[in-house]
Order: sequence, then structure tokens, then C-alpha cells
Amino acid sequence: MAQSSTQGHGPSTVTVKGRAMRLRTLGFLILAVAAIWFIAANTGSVTVRLWIPTVTLPLWSVLTVTLVVGMLLGLYIARRRARPRRERF
Repeated sequence: MAQSSTQGHGPSTVTVKGRAMRLRTLGFLILAVAAIWFIAANTGSVTVRLWIPTVTLPLWSVLTVTLVVGMLLGLYIARRRARPRRERF
């Protein structure tokens, strides 16, 4: 017979080594490790064409810059959504 839980509707958690960890945090950590592994595995040189100049860089540096810019944009958008909006009259 299934037991009903009287817990509130909080964030989903999982226990890792005796500590409760949110599933969102665990997912973020898995994605971060996968991104770092992907960056470390791609070490060849690539030619990148910017608007005017063309530069040759290691692929890991291009991937790192792309990851950092994506994270900063994600944080910026998340903050804007979390902020309460003011009503204009």
C-alpha cells in the first residue's frame, strides 16, 4: 500500500552521501562537468572569423568564452525575470 506524504510542495531533492541536494543543483553539476570535459577534449586550433579580422585560436578557448558568455546571459535573464515589475501609470 502506498503511503501518502504530508510534506509541502518544496523543491525536489535527492540524498547524496547523507546530504539532501536539490535536483536542479545536481543537474547543474552534471552539465558543468560535461561542459568542462567537452572543452578539455577539444584542444585543436580553429580559425574564427570575427566581423573584420580572422584569428586562429585553440578551440578550448573559443568554447570557454562561449560558455562564460552563455552563463552570464542566463544569469542576467533569470535576474530580470525574478525582479518584480513596476506598474506604470
